[in-house]
Amino acid sequence: MSQLNGDVLYLILKELQNDKKSLFSCLRVNKTWCEIIVPILWKNPWKFLEERKSLCKVVTLHLSDETKKNLKSQGFDFLTNFYHKPLFNYISFCKILNLYDLHVMVNTFDHIVTFPNIKKEIFEKEVTSLFINENTRVMHLYIKNRYNNRLNIIPGAKYSFSELEFFSSNTNISDNVIIGLPEIFKSIKRLELVIEMKNNSYEFVKLIDNIDKLYHIRLYSKHYAEYDNDSFRKALENSLIKHANTIQYFKTTRPPVTNILSSFVNLKILKVKGFSNDLSWDCLETLSLSFLQVLKTDCIPIEKVSALIENTGGKLIEVSINGGYHDENNNKRLIQSIYNKCKKIQYLKILIRNENISELEKLLIDCQYLDGLNINVYNDETIFDWNYFFKVLYESSPTNLFKFKFSFVNTFELESLRLFLNNWNGRHPLLFQTIQYSSWGINNVLKRSYFDVINLYITQGIVSLYTHAPVEKYDFKDFDWIKADKKALKSWEYNF
Repeated sequence: MSQLNGDVLYLILKELQNDKKSLFSCLRVNKTWCEIIVPILWKNPWKFLEERKSLCKVVTLHLSDETKKNLKSQGFDFLTNFYHKPLFNYISFCKILNLYDLHVMVNTFDHIVTFPNIKKEIFEKEVTSLFINENTRVMHLYIKNRYNNRLNIIPGAKYSFSELEFFSSNTNISDNVIIGLPEIFKSIKRLELVIEMKNNSYEFVKLIDNIDKLYHIRLYSKHYAEYDNDSFRKALENSLIKHANTIQYFKTTRPPVTNILSSFVNLKILKVKGFSNDLSWDCLETLSLSFLQVLKTDCIPIEKVSALIENTGGKLIEVSINGGYHDENNNKRLIQSIYNKCKKIQYLKILIRNENISELEKLLIDCQYLDGLNINVYNDETIFDWNYFFKVLYESSPTNLFKFKFSFVNTFELESLRLFLNNWNGRHPLLFQTIQYSSWGINNVLKRSYFDVINLYITQGIVSLYTHAPVEKYDFKDFDWIKADKKALKSWEYNF
């Protein structure tokens, strides 16, 4: 039973892995709690890099006596004070290695900061060898372009990276860093590359060619105004096409230069983000993805998004459309593409124009599996009929739908809000969020009376949780209504 309790406790505490404050407060409960929490904290110590000085001190304690002796002979006299062993072999718990953060940690260490660069490099190599050796397993690896040490020659690197699942890097890192890695990085399942404007290493093409099975790809491009990397991108994309049958997740911030998207016959998740109206996304217009389940777009021409949805196989369960210009017609086509092709959709983020509220009604009637709706109301310069909008929501929303987010410039009238909440009575209590754009607060401030009204409906059980925030302070994901590190509130939360 004690073992079962420990297992259950681990599952509970693991849910707090991103809540440093709570985990630290639990460390002192007892020995069992401490032994469970320490591995959770040290799985990814780099996310607590603001504590880099303390982190580097603890890491330095792991250096062997022989290594300390060798370093002291080279002028690292401060190591005389690092003689006791840590309570845990903390580094053995580290599964996520960020070599750039390690570099920053070492080079800002109080005892090292005044040393010449050549001495810093010596110390950094010794610290790196604590994380990469024949007794460690690295599951996630991050490298940035400032890192310049050769990895494959570190003793034990082949064993340490033998189960590597995720690799993230800038593509212009030195060949000195990546050479030899294709032979030992075969187990990678997820790959994230930041493609630079120039000086990109073709060793990445070799790396992709050598991977056994690749499932997850993220390609981020920089410097949209100038490009001198199409030949590199073409080589990179052609190497990815070789994994077309296994790739299920693809994200890109620039239109591909090959037909790579059409090759992903088993793709389930597609995320595309644009930054410039000059970029052509024609590749989306004729794309047919029969197994696509999740689509997220940002600043992509709406007519291209509509065409893409129209060519899917009816399996989409989550759609998030951000940015892009919506005139009346292309906004109408977008909504129609969803209620015609996304009958199983559960989560939707979309912009609605006043002229197309009736199309939203059809969507709510046809999409009976909707569970969460995130609507960007287009009303910065136009009239929006809030009464009609709310009427459509309370009359036509499917039974499972009770989670709403509304983003807008000009707020609704208080009576429109009352109309909505009064008519919601008898349904599942609402999870309700409103997000204001910056310009909204100039002449049209949400008055305290709005929150008093919502608080009244909370006490009546019609609303279970309400959150309001200006867009610049809004930190929820598209389809999150309750933060993981917060319990569900039973009263309104005013987040100014």
